[in-house]
Amino acid sequence: MNAKEIINLADIKLLVDDFYDKVKIDPLLGPVFNGVLKDHWPEHMEKLYRFWQTILLEEHTYHGSPFVPHAQLPIEKKHFDRWIKLFEETVDDHFIGEKATEAKWRANKMAEMFQYRIEQNRENPDKSLFR
Repeated sequence: MNAKEIINLADIKLLVDDFYDKVKIDPLLGPVFNGVLKDHWPEHMEKLYRFWQTILLEEHTYHGSPFVPHAQLPIEKKHFDRWIKLFEETVDDHFIGEKATEAKWRANKMAEMFQYRIEQNRENPDKSLFR
């Protein structure tokens, strides 16, 4: 494939679609995501397009808190490691440049923060997730 810059919503959709096609069939991640989303993948994909469009293209189409829906998922470090590996591979399969680098950096930071907050919630279940 010819790698190119991430410049528009079509690029975001390519990234998100290809990445989640991999997640759906991944032996570690697939059961978690498919188990939670069931037949709600289309709605989830629309949210993901808007999220990454807001983050990478600075077109503010996403509203909400991305952490909250993930707070109670049965996931741990190995899931985050696999998620990052697949995400970075997908970015590298299709894209180059500043936005591609930013996408990988932001995904890593988000995974790090989500993992930390999920662990904190498990260790301190009486404390609010929304601090």
